[in-house]
Amino acid sequence: MNKYNIPEEVQKIWKKITKAGYDAYLIGGCVRDVLLSKKPKDWDIATSATPTELLEIFGEDAFYENTFGTVGIKTHSESDDVRVVEATTFRTESVYEDFRRPKEISFSKKLEDDVSRRDFTVNALALDQDGNIIDYFKGGDDLRHKIIRCVGSPLDRFQEDALRMMRAVRLAVELEFSIEDTTMQAICEHAHLLQFISKERVRDEFMRIVMSDHAAFGIEMLRRTGLLIEIMPELVQGYEVMQNKHHTFDVYTHAIRCLDYAAQKKYSLQLRLAALLHDVGKPLTKQGEGPDATFYGHELLGAKLTKHMLSKLKFPNKIIRDAVHLVRYHMFYLEIEEVTMSAVRRFVRKVGEESLQDLFLLREADRIGSGVPKAVPYRLRYLKYLVKKSHLKEIKPDMLALNGNELMEQLQIIPGPKVGWILKALLQEVIENPKKNKKDYLAKRAGELFILSDEKLKDLAVFSDEKTKELEEEQNKELKKEFYVE
Repeated sequence: MNKYNIPEEVQKIWKKITKAGYDAYLIGGCVRDVLLSKKPKDWDIATSATPTELLEIFGEDAFYENTFGTVGIKTHSESDDVRVVEATTFRTESVYEDFRRPKEISFSKKLEDDVSRRDFTVNALALDQDGNIIDYFKGGDDLRHKIIRCVGSPLDRFQEDALRMMRAVRLAVELEFSIEDTTMQAICEHAHLLQFISKERVRDEFMRIVMSDHAAFGIEMLRRTGLLIEIMPELVQGYEVMQNKHHTFDVYTHAIRCLDYAAQKKYSLQLRLAALLHDVGKPLTKQGEGPDATFYGHELLGAKLTKHMLSKLKFPNKIIRDAVHLVRYHMFYLEIEEVTMSAVRRFVRKVGEESLQDLFLLREADRIGSGVPKAVPYRLRYLKYLVKKSHLKEIKPDMLALNGNELMEQLQIIPGPKVGWILKALLQEVIENPKKNKKDYLAKRAGELFILSDEKLKDLAVFSDEKTKELEEEQNKELKKEFYVE
């Protein structure tokens, strides 16, 4: 067992079932993963013990909340990976209803009956406690040859549960396998059955494809099989819709190239969705053909379509809001050669401070997806610089803990140049030592400065201005260095 790195918590539960006199095997995806030297996400046991018998064996550590023979067993592990082991009684299934669930199930005493109902050969492998692989359907061969193949008839498997078609694509993408020809043909011919599957189940598979390292390949496989048009017909509408002189690729190809870049850079889910859907409004807003075609307002329509598409798939509200916002503002633009700091601040307020970095990342994906070599050109770097610069607090006397009115009240003087000179002298001290920016200290120091001659105070004020300018130039230099502004 040690050669497969089975966690001790799992082995303990496994052995407890067999010691009670029942057959038990590790089954399915966890066996597939350990054979591929991957870390399983879940640990599943197939057993001849019934749910009632499992509850008797494990007592309060077991719970049974379904009708499919699966009992959850708590491990009391500190690791989130093995909090619960699921043990399922060997079973057979009757005809399926609505292409998604069996009409009834029957418990069995034979492992072969159980694996016969499974989806793919690489998921129909079992492991006994002596370390032997039980393989009724040559799943080991398919694992070695990196092939996804249905157990038995693909048509039967997909009519039993149409979500298996998406699962085939998802496994191929995650494992970097190919789909066997007969299985692939059956998916293409029966993709329409996906309409009978709950949107939540479709969303979960779609999300795993989008979050994989080869997300773009997965979306393209969904399109080629006909599954994508059942999930996101709006996205498919961009296929072969050519753009203008600013783009090398059609709308759809551009979208999956953007997603590919987002996946390479490990972007978040909402960013990957925005990368995939940011131009979804283009097919319906296109005006004209050739290099001068336009897509005015596609970001507005795209935001509405994105909300509709993600809501239909029951994505969480926050994911929807974030993705829609990114699509809405992905066309952000400032004429940076003439822009003022106030314009930059208005831009930040409009798109939202919390969305800025994601918008910049989306722009990078958009550029690479367009076929240009540079993800972050000069204009984008300069805009990042301006945004960061707009956040710097201006160095001036109102930074002081003591203001002009308080100073005049303290010194019993009227407004005049001397007030400004004293404030600038105080500012210089605070710049050199921020800990001095306390009202009590500044009030005391102001009294000491007040008795100096006007000439001496003016010299201190000029010196403060020079030092302030030097500090601002140094800050600007460091900012430019950070964003490579030339």
